[in-house]
Amino acid sequence: MMIKKRRKEGKTDYGKRIKLLSGKKPRVLFRRTNRYIIGQLVKSKEAKDFTVIGLTSKELIEYGWPKDAKGSLKSIPASYLTGFLLGKKMLDKDEKEAILDIGILRSIERSRVYAFLNGIKDSGINIKCEQKMFPEEKRILGKHMKINLEFNKIKQNIEKKFV
Repeated sequence: MMIKKRRKEGKTDYGKRIKLLSGKKPRVLFRRTNRYIIGQLVKSKEAKDFTVIGLTSKELIEYGWPKDAKGSLKSIPASYLTGFLLGKKMLDKDEKEAILDIGILRSIERSRVYAFLNGIKDSGINIKCEQKMFPEEKRILGKHMKINLEFNKIKQNIEKKFV
């Protein structure tokens, strides 16, 4: 039997993918790179994926993220705000619910993945997750970081754009 290329490379878990596709809901993809958080809204039709909305945490700079703190665009507060921004863009396109797809990342509670998901939920999107999985409020607000992060100002700037 021939093993599929993406399975051999460790990029795709086909069993998990089939379960996600059988839900018939759009998927919210969370991916992280060495520098950024990537969020996408993806719809599937006949097992083909179409990206409806895509963004990176780099867009937070437009909403007031400190320019001297570009190295922290993969932090927990950046993950939350990226999720919040994606959620607002989803509501703008009349998407009200989705399921989370974290790919081959491990599901670790209170991690960046769940900060991202918390941001999506707080924006008004209906997505299932237990409250215990979300990071603590002080970590989401960036109190643990060395930079001066005006979290509430950034969040308000995002809300102003999507009113």
